[in-house]
Amino acid sequence: MELISWNIQWGRGADGRVDLSRSVATMRAMADADVICLQEVTRGFGDLRGTPGADQVSELAALLPGYRLLFAPGVDRFGSDGGPRQFGNVIATRLPVHEVFRHALPWPADPDVASMPRVAVEATLQVGSRRLRVICTHLEYYSAHQRAAQANALRDWHAEACGHALRPGRSESRPGPFTPEARPTEAVLCGDFNSKPDDIAYRRMLEPFEDDTTPWRDAWMHIHPGQSHAPTCAMYDKEQWPEPPFACDFVFVTENLADRVRRCEVNATTKDSDHQPIVLSLDI
Repeated sequence: MELISWNIQWGRGADGRVDLSRSVATMRAMADADVICLQEVTRGFGDLRGTPGADQVSELAALLPGYRLLFAPGVDRFGSDGGPRQFGNVIATRLPVHEVFRHALPWPADPDVASMPRVAVEATLQVGSRRLRVICTHLEYYSAHQRAAQANALRDWHAEACGHALRPGRSESRPGPFTPEARPTEAVLCGDFNSKPDDIAYRRMLEPFEDDTTPWRDAWMHIHPGQSHAPTCAMYDKEQWPEPPFACDFVFVTENLADRVRRCEVNATTKDSDHQPIVLSLDI
């Protein structure tokens, strides 16, 4: 299975131009992806820099025939014209989808900084004879307080899923919403964590659990042991990011998948966003 995770910045490259077809072409050159996890996809925020189109979810659906798109807006508002103003994450997949969860991340008050609502979208996918959970998220940038709360929530939701996998609930006698979908412990969690490796959110994701919850592992570090994390931000857009390049986008896999990781690489050459995409290959 091939997976790409990328904060596409609504398709805006380092040249200031918005072009989703360019973003998709870059991803196609990286891998024949079964799953694409995107952050910063918008509907209705045409006043963002570069003037994105009115409905990027529809644009991406047209550019990705054969994929099912699962959109989860963190920001979900309506403009003065009554149209949607949404900003969030997309999972696009050509694998069968069993179940979808859209988790609103915690947003505790932090009045000293700018912030916005954030979300994690989760899908249970069929990969051959196995099921796999894929979670795409985007944590807060300005507030370490909010980012820590969001990392804790991601851990709690994972523990909950593992609990359902290990101790599934009963079903009603007839099919219906009380008949649960099987949930695996195996999972991939990816996105823009706005967290350097020494930040509380990254460190929190890798902490062990006190119960039988399967812990997370950083897929890039698993494939590249002993190396400093490859940078994923501030490489080309020096107007937004004058500081040296750093890593803040990650792909985590559950420990029971770590030995199945065959590749985890950062595309360090593309200038199609202010972030660099990551490709993950799993033998599953």
